[in-house]
Amino acid sequence: MDLWQLLFDIIVLLAACLIFGGLMSRWGQSPMVGYLLGGMILGGPGSIRAVQSEHEIEAIAELGVSLLLFSIGLEFSISRLKELGSKPLFGGALQVVLTAVGGAILAVPFGLSTKESIAVGAMIALSSTACVLRILIEKGEMEAVHGRNSLAVLLVQDMAVVPLAILMALLSTGGGPQEVLGDLARIGLWTFGLILALYILVNKISVWALGRLTLERNRELTVLLAVVTGLGSAWAAHAAEISPAMGAFIAGLFIGSSAFATQIRADISSLRVILLTLFFGGAGMVADPVWILMNFHWVFGATLLLAIGKTAVIALVFRMLGQPVSTSIASGLCLAQIGEFAFVLGAIGLEGGVVSEATYKFVVSTAIVSLFVTPFLIPKSLKWGVFLAAYLPGGKPHFPGDDRSGDFHPEVVLVGFGPAGQIASWPLLDNPETVLVLDLNQEGVKKAKERGFHGQVGDATQSEILEHAHVESAKVVVITIPHQKSALEILGHIRHLAPQAHIVVRSRYQRYTNDILMAGSHAVYGDEEEIGNRISDHLEKWKSDSLKSSKGEASG
Repeated sequence: MDLWQLLFDIIVLLAACLIFGGLMSRWGQSPMVGYLLGGMILGGPGSIRAVQSEHEIEAIAELGVSLLLFSIGLEFSISRLKELGSKPLFGGALQVVLTAVGGAILAVPFGLSTKESIAVGAMIALSSTACVLRILIEKGEMEAVHGRNSLAVLLVQDMAVVPLAILMALLSTGGGPQEVLGDLARIGLWTFGLILALYILVNKISVWALGRLTLERNRELTVLLAVVTGLGSAWAAHAAEISPAMGAFIAGLFIGSSAFATQIRADISSLRVILLTLFFGGAGMVADPVWILMNFHWVFGATLLLAIGKTAVIALVFRMLGQPVSTSIASGLCLAQIGEFAFVLGAIGLEGGVVSEATYKFVVSTAIVSLFVTPFLIPKSLKWGVFLAAYLPGGKPHFPGDDRSGDFHPEVVLVGFGPAGQIASWPLLDNPETVLVLDLNQEGVKKAKERGFHGQVGDATQSEILEHAHVESAKVVVITIPHQKSALEILGHIRHLAPQAHIVVRSRYQRYTNDILMAGSHAVYGDEEEIGNRISDHLEKWKSDSLKSSKGEASG
């Protein structure tokens, strides 16, 4: 393939991704969907064949995959893994296992072999980190409980890519139990060697060669360190016949725990955008738009079955972890799609002969349709979660915990008992028996009871919860939850149930202040405004102290 033809095809593909990504963003979709659509239309089967260098672009896109795994490793420093806690790690791992096993079992009746069924289960187990997080951030729902649940599961799923890639590679090798154990031992040995080499490179050689002063004077060295370490580890893993994804991920983990982590995250962001755009565009070229339209009933049916199955599994996992039915369902709806790593795992299986071309095409087509549906599903997830919960066992609003709740009529109601709620509660400690704390987090309720307050686990966006809490008797209601839509919904219920109550609301962002005041709040305190005031007070004190110090030096 001529070099200039390849360059022309890359420019055409990136331009198409730019146009379709912009259109998708304008229509409320994720730009990644536009990148896939651009690849589907320009290259591959059933397209207009405007891109001729599809195989070369796929090879370049593999660099994007390695860099993506490297950047994920950067985010997963050892300290951050510890901060996740045991519950999210357990819940995310359980979701991946249950979804993969369930998908494999459902694939068997369709005539797939055992190995191919396992491969399909692995492909559908992961959701789309890029698509889900972008939509949650745009809709302002990252701070909602279902948003935090989704983030926790997605982080664990990202880590699961490496073992799933190893699983696909093992399925490709074939052989009996002895051969599989031999392959596992070989992978473990080479992985240990890679880890040891990376430890010496990152923590010894790089620290010695690239001191702080050197990096400040030569910023390009951080980019070179990232490329050499990330792509070099991927190459080394490939040369050792283990997963390149594992090599890149491990390299990211080591650098993410080093002194260079913050600078490298910032410096490689632009490079990652280009390579990932090529990855999604190249992935789109795998799908055949004509075939999807001709078999849309099968693809749509599989997408619907997948969404129901993944929602049920994730809802079950979070219900087991003690969360309300409505929130558990909303978390499942957010993660009900097939993610971008299905293309990566499928390519490994296709190359190893585990997955047939027909199966790969079907799963990829289902993934693309599910990604198209996701931007419409996530904004309605909580509403549908509440609606569906009413028809499920244990899903009707309840008020567990304090046996006195039926007779207790609070004078003060605190909705949310995170750091903001705990600070706001200090003036109420003189008369704690009049205070009721409502929180979805059991740890928050536990802390409230330790201070002598009445504490109840409940979703205050449901009016039945507030009615059972006898909020109509409250003189003051303080809403401290950071999620703006939920705060407005709770405010509306309070205005209806307790019109006499004085209502104070926390606003995460200043732009929502007028909306909350118009909805009936008596006072709104925004995080941004309060932080700005505290910094301003500090600077005023610093100026005053600095002026006094200067005068003292002058007089001396």
